Amino acid sequence: MRGFEELTAEAIQADVAGWGFGFLDGRATEERPPWGYAARLAERLGRVSSALDLDTGGGEVVAEAPALPARMAVTESWPPNLERAAQRLQPRGVEVVGVAAGDPLPFADETFELVTARHPVEPDWHEIRRVLRPGGSYFAQHVGPASAFELIERFLGPLPVQRRRRDPQQETRAARAAGLEVVELRTARCRMEFFDIGAVIWVLRKCVWWVPDFSVERYRPVLVELDAQMRAGTPFVAHSTRHLIEARR
Repeated sequence: MRGFEELTAEAIQADVAGWGFGFLDGRATEERPPWGYAARLAERLGRVSSALDLDTGGGEVVAEAPALPARMAVTESWPPNLERAAQRLQPRGVEVVGVAAGDPLPFADETFELVTARHPVEPDWHEIRRVLRPGGSYFAQHVGPASAFELIERFLGPLPVQRRRRDPQQETRAARAAGLEVVELRTARCRMEFFDIGAVIWVLRKCVWWVPDFSVERYRPVLVELDAQMRAGTPFVAHSTRHLIEARR
C-alpha cells in the first residue's frame, strides 16, 4: 500500500463533482439494496409521458435509462453537479433546472405523471404532491437513519439526535399528511468497507454533510489511526441504510 501522505494528496486532488464513485473502485465497497432502484426507475421512465427527477446530482441515474419520457426534467442545487447534469442530459432533451434548497419547485401544479429521486436532500411532500398529476406517483430511494454513522461518529463523536433523522416511518406519515398514499416501503442495511485512507478522505470530501468541518489537517489524528488499522489488514466497516418508497396522488 502506498504511504499515508501520497494517498492523502491523491484524495485531496481528485474530482468529487457529480455522483460517480469510480474513485473508490478497488478501494472501498458498498453492498447494494436488493430492489435494484436504477432498473426499476428506467422501467417507469419508459412508460410515462412526463417525469421530474429531484436532486439529480450529475444526472447519472437518469442517464442510465434507455428511454426517457417526452417531457423529462431534473433539478439540482449544487452548481458543480448542475453543470455535470446539463452536459450529460441536455443532449437528450432533458430540462436541467437549478434550484435553491427549500424553495418551491419551479413547475406548475399537476405537471408530471412521475416524480423520482435517488437520495434526495429532504423530500418536500407538499411540493411533490402539488406537481404530480392526479393518479401520478413518487418513486424514490432515500437515505435512511444513521447511514454510515460508524464513520461519521468516528470523527464527530456520538450523535444521538441525528441518528433518529430520516426515519422511514416518519417520512411515510409525512407523505400521508400531505395527501399521498404510500403503496410501497422497503428498507435495507448495507455493509460498507474501506480499504485505504484515500477512500475515506475522498468520500468525506464528496459527502460534505457527513463531517461538515472535515479537513485532513483538522482530523489528522483520526485519519492516522484509521490508516494504521487498514494498513494492518482490517478494513473499516460501516453500514449505509436505504429505503425504497412509492407514493401516489
